[in-house]
This record gives sequence, C-alpha cells and structure tokens, in this order.
Amino acid sequence: MKILKIFFLCLLASSCNTPRAVHDYDPQVNFDNYVTYSLYPEFHSGLSQLDERRLVSGLESTLQEKGFSSSQMPDLYVNVYTEEFQEQSRNNIGIGVGGGGGNLGVGVSGGIPLGGPKTFLKLTFDFIDVQDDSLIWQAVVESKFDPDASPEKRQARFERIVKKALEGYPPKK
Repeated sequence: MKILKIFFLCLLASSCNTPRAVHDYDPQVNFDNYVTYSLYPEFHSGLSQLDERRLVSGLESTLQEKGFSSSQMPDLYVNVYTEEFQEQSRNNIGIGVGGGGGNLGVGVSGGIPLGGPKTFLKLTFDFIDVQDDSLIWQAVVESKFDPDASPEKRQARFERIVKKALEGYPPKK
C-alpha cells in the first residue's frame, strides 16, 4: 500500500510539468484530403525570434512525421499564436494560532506563499483550409515556461508542446 501511495505521488508530480492540450475541429471535414501545408502568410507567434524558430522547427518535423509535406500551394495553413501569463504559486505554508477552553475555541490562521509566480505559455494551433479560408482544427496547449532555461531545454519544451498539440490530429470521430 505504501508503494502505491509513493507511485501516485510521483505520477502527480511528473504530470504537473506536462503540457495540457484541448482539441476542437469541424466534424464535417474529411481530414484525409489534407496532405500539404505552409505556415500562415502573416505568421507571428508572439515569441522571440529564437523561440519562434524552435517552435517552427518542432512543428515542421512533427507535421512531416504525420505525413504532411511543405508546399507553396498548400491544402492547409498552419498558424500558432501565444499568450504568456503568470500564476501565483499554489504552495503555501500555513500558520495558525488558536486557543480554547471549556466549550469555547478561537483560532486565527493564514497562508504565506512559497516561491514566486510561475510563468505559463498558452499556445493556440490553428489549421486553416486554404481553399475555403476556414478554421478546420484547433489545439490549445498550456505549459509551464522557464524564461531562464537553456536553449536546449527550450527546444525540448517546444517539441513536447507541439507533439502534445498534434497528438489530436487527425481527430478520431
């Protein structure tokens, strides 16, 4: 039983660092018709140039793994835009003072946050039908982001984000 508890704690701790993805799509679309892609003509992710290159590199390699090829006359435009936000740390240390006697009790408590705010990225991946100029598939991924990470760690993080986003393509109807 103790081993099972430790296993679940390790699982919970490791899952907190995994990107979370939500997928949406047009159920009327036949996704088998799409085999070529290009980045959206006005592609501006909102990331720094270096991070945008890392994102595009991961995106292109993952799309090629899925059988897509880059084209000047694509079936799909791929667009990605980002939003950076911060959340306060949810780790607190609680301090309480209380006393009582007889049938009466009084207590006061408070929490002190541990650590500073955490930075997150929200990346939205749009697949747009070029012919109809309509959104056919979308993934939204939220992930922790360390602005002080090394270039290698940033590349690995963007590759995980892209893989998490594209694991929902093509949608299973």
